[in-house]
Amino acid sequence: MPLVVLGDSEGEHLDPAHLEFYPSRIYPPLQLPLLPVKLCHWGVSLGEGDVGVLDRRGGAPLLHGAQREPRLLSLISVPCPLSAGTWCYDSQDPKCGPTHWKEMAPACGGPAQSPINIDLHLVQRDPTLGPFILQGYNAAPPGPWTLENDGHTVLLHIDAGPQSHLEIRGAGLPLPAYRALQLHFHWGGPGRAGSEHSLDGQRRPMEMHVVHMNTRYQSMGEARGHPDGLAVLAVLLVEQDTDNANFSVLLSSLKNVSERGVSVNLASTFPLASLLPGASGLSRYYRYSGSLTTPGCQPAVVWTVFEDAVPIGRAQVAQFQTMLQSGLPGSHPAPLTENFRPQQPLGGRRVSASPGASIRAAASAPAPTLARVHAALLGLWLWQSP
Repeated sequence: MPLVVLGDSEGEHLDPAHLEFYPSRIYPPLQLPLLPVKLCHWGVSLGEGDVGVLDRRGGAPLLHGAQREPRLLSLISVPCPLSAGTWCYDSQDPKCGPTHWKEMAPACGGPAQSPINIDLHLVQRDPTLGPFILQGYNAAPPGPWTLENDGHTVLLHIDAGPQSHLEIRGAGLPLPAYRALQLHFHWGGPGRAGSEHSLDGQRRPMEMHVVHMNTRYQSMGEARGHPDGLAVLAVLLVEQDTDNANFSVLLSSLKNVSERGVSVNLASTFPLASLLPGASGLSRYYRYSGSLTTPGCQPAVVWTVFEDAVPIGRAQVAQFQTMLQSGLPGSHPAPLTENFRPQQPLGGRRVSASPGASIRAAASAPAPTLARVHAALLGLWLWQSP
């Protein structure tokens, strides 16, 4: 085999630095320009119609024609269709946005999807939804914690191994407990809402998700296959004029992960509870069964949406909106913004309210007044009169 082309992840911009050639002696030397297009197959013309192509989805080289030393090398490509691993938000590219996710992950078009609007007229009080038991949330764990820009959001990896002991239990969650893995954020553009969930139709500028895995499972892959596999704490963030110092450690490193695929260790950890509602707010929440809000959209999440929003400074929200890019290093700048999935149908699922959470009485017909009774009787008498 005269040539093998190895590349980066599917659908990204082609960079010669990401290619390796075997054997190393190739004549004439190959000069590759940067291509500002997304490719699914890379290949080379070997001259006289002989072409070698690497199928990037399958990973196996497909050689056509005689396998001999190339006399002329030129790059060929095939545009990349939407397939496993290729997804985005409409703000990045509508062709791979949420309406197309089900093409690569069928569960995204299935039932029990998230996020949803929580209609406070329809929620049902559940006395079994008691207080949370938070283990390790009120102290700064040993760490390290890693901040990452994955091109879709900024994630804080908070699972530093068994010594971190960040777990939640109680609050009506399935047994035995859930271990914290990471938290990430969703936000809108300047002046626009960006939360995924809403309460009575009211969305907020941002939403934070703290993702936990049921300790009965050994991996995320296993947990995604079970309806009790994951538990996510959803915290709505509301703007205020002054900064919230509890976000300062995280935000101080945001500039260091402005490009997709970059990660850094935080200078220090902090008590995770500082990003959640206060002690009383932890008892006011809504619970439903749903899914991941990104592909593959597995219906494996026990959702907790807190009623109380957490304040964040207006300037701090702007940092999320302006400092992060969704493109790879060296590619054209593409701001990472409006990274939220549209809300999904409830589909007959029950949404429960904890004893301390707000609910609204369903609207009922007004009680008849004496005047209305008299008017009705008069109308009946006139109708029956000859």
